Amino acid sequence: MSAPTSDRPTYAAASKLLLRTSLLDGLRELMTIKDWSQVTMSDVAKHAGVSRQTVYNEFSSRNGLAQAYALRLVEEFTSEIGAAVEAMPNDVEGALAAGFAGFFASASQDPMIQSLLSGEAKPDLLKLITTDSAPLIESASRRLDTTLRESWIALPEHMSGPIARMITRLAISYVAMPPEADFDVAGDLSAVMSPAIVAARGGS
Repeated sequence: MSAPTSDRPTYAAASKLLLRTSLLDGLRELMTIKDWSQVTMSDVAKHAGVSRQTVYNEFSSRNGLAQAYALRLVEEFTSEIGAAVEAMPNDVEGALAAGFAGFFASASQDPMIQSLLSGEAKPDLLKLITTDSAPLIESASRRLDTTLRESWIALPEHMSGPIARMITRLAISYVAMPPEADFDVAGDLSAVMSPAIVAARGGS
């Protein structure tokens, strides 16, 4: 008789996740007092109380650290959409508007995005959301695809993927150029995207 399987993470996996979370949280705290251009791997290690080699083992490079941080940001975006979908059943446009608005609000307060938009140009950060954005788009699209298929929206699989990618690309495009304060960009985006989702659901 085989041993029962469990979805619970192993101790090693849980420890690794805790370390990664602590390092990324520490980076966020550091960027509230130092511009990204001034943050070093040693700074992150010292702030977290670990060795510099530990930080390199986890992220490989400073660019890897920035990418991991950016990946967590897009995960927060998909969580905003997911929470809005759950809170607003049968209201596609309202859920999208709330999700976009929540993401834009949190992104505007994020220290890495603030660093990207202020001071000297930071090509490494800009590349993360433009020419090197494939990992971000893939991660967020995959999570959104699940929401679009498994929530009350219940899109068919052949439509959920393309729509998830479009929503993701739209959201990321506004990171480098935030929405104008005098326009309801979240509402505009949801008004444009929701008819496609409604049509893919069969008009309901």
